[in-house]
Amino acid sequence: MTSNIKKLPTGFGRLWTAQTVSSLGDGVSHAALPLLALTLTRDPMALAVVTAAGTLPWLLFGVLGGALVDRWDRLRTMWVMDAARAVLLAIPAAAAALDVLSIPLLAAVAFLLGLGGLFFDTAATAYLPDLLGRDPALLERANSRLRGAQTAMSGFAGPPAGSALLALGRAVPLLADAVSFMLSALLVRTLPAIPRPVPEVRDSLLRQARTGASYVFRDRLLLGLALRPAVGNVAFIAVETVLALFAHDRLGIDAYGFGLLLTAEATGGLLGAGIASYLGRRLGTGTALTCTAAVEGLAILGLAAAPNPYVAGLALAVCGAGMGATMVLGPSLRQAIVPAHLMGRVASTSRMLAMCAAPFGAFLGGWLATTYDIRTPLYAAAVLLLAMTAVTASMTSNRRVEAALRAADPAGGPDHPASKDPAQESAPDVL
Repeated sequence: MTSNIKKLPTGFGRLWTAQTVSSLGDGVSHAALPLLALTLTRDPMALAVVTAAGTLPWLLFGVLGGALVDRWDRLRTMWVMDAARAVLLAIPAAAAALDVLSIPLLAAVAFLLGLGGLFFDTAATAYLPDLLGRDPALLERANSRLRGAQTAMSGFAGPPAGSALLALGRAVPLLADAVSFMLSALLVRTLPAIPRPVPEVRDSLLRQARTGASYVFRDRLLLGLALRPAVGNVAFIAVETVLALFAHDRLGIDAYGFGLLLTAEATGGLLGAGIASYLGRRLGTGTALTCTAAVEGLAILGLAAAPNPYVAGLALAVCGAGMGATMVLGPSLRQAIVPAHLMGRVASTSRMLAMCAAPFGAFLGGWLATTYDIRTPLYAAAVLLLAMTAVTASMTSNRRVEAALRAADPAGGPDHPASKDPAQESAPDVL
C-alpha cells in the first residue's frame, strides 16, 4: 500500500539540524547573559538594558531588514549571519577571560546578536517555502519539527546547560554559543541553492519596506495572522511580568517550583507544535487558529483562578499547547500564500508588530498589579485574548484561508489577489 504523504526533502534535515544546534546555543546564552550581567551589577535598570538591547533591532529595523532580505540571496544571508554571530561572541568571551567585561559591552553584544537574528530568522522564514515548493502540508510538518526542536533546545536543554557552563568560567557559555553558530553556518552553507532570478531594484529601500508593510495591513487574512501574536504578546508579557510574584505570593511556590511551572508551559508547547498539523487537517487551518486562541484565553483565565500549583501548572501547559500550535499553523499559512519576492518583508513586518507589543504588555502587567491586585493582570490578559479571538475569527476563517490558498501560485508568481499593491504595478519586483 503506497502513501500519498509527501516526504520532506533531504535539505530540510540539514536545515533542521542547523536550527536545532543554533537553538541550543541560544538557550545557553539566554541563561548566561543575564547571569553574566548579574556578576557585574545589581542595578535592575542596568540588567534591563542588557535584556532590552536584544529586542531593539526588531523595533528599529524590522521592516527595513525584511526589505534587505528580499533583495539579498537568502541562503547566503543565513550562513553569513551565523558566522558573524560566532565571531561576535568571541569578543565578550575574550573580555570575560581578561576580566574587562562590562555592561555596555554586554548590551552592545546583545543588540548585535539580535540584529543578526533578525536577518537570519527572516531569511530562514523566506527560504523554507522555496525549499518545500510552497506546499501547505509540507510547511506545516516542517514548521512543527522546527518549532518542537527550538522549544526543546532553547527552553529545556539550553538554559540549564548555560548555567552549568558558567560555573566553569565566564567565557565558557559564550564560546559554546559561538561554536553552535559556527556549526549552524557550516550546515546552512551545504543547503541546496534555490534558483531564483534576482528581482530588479527600481524602488528605494524605504519604498520597498513600505510596500511590504502595506501588503500586510491591506490583506485581512495576513492582518489577522499578524494581530494574533501582537495582541497575544501584550497579554502574555503582562502575565509573565507578574508570574513569579503571583506564583510566590498566591500559590506558595519557591524558586525550584517556579522552574517546574515554566517547564509545564514548555511541555505544552512541544505537544501543541506536534499536533498542529493534525488540528489543521481535522478542523481546517482557520478554525484551528480560532480554537487555539480561545484555548489560550481560557487557560490564562484558569491560571488566574488557580487555587493551587497543580491547577496552575495544568493551565500553563494548556496555554503552551495553544501557543505551540498557533506558532506552527500561522507562519505555515503565511509562507504558503505570500509571494516569494515579498516573503521577507511580510514576515519581518508581522514579527515587528509582535515585538513592539511586548513593552506595552510589561507596562500593563506592572500597572494593573500595582493599582489593583496581583491576579488582575491575569484576568485582563484572558479578557484581551478572548476579545482578540472574537475579532480575528472572521479574518482567519476557513473560507478566507481556502480562498487564499487557491489564489496563491505554488511557484510564488502572481501576487495574492486579496491585496493588490499599486506600487507593484509601477515598479514590480520581477522574479
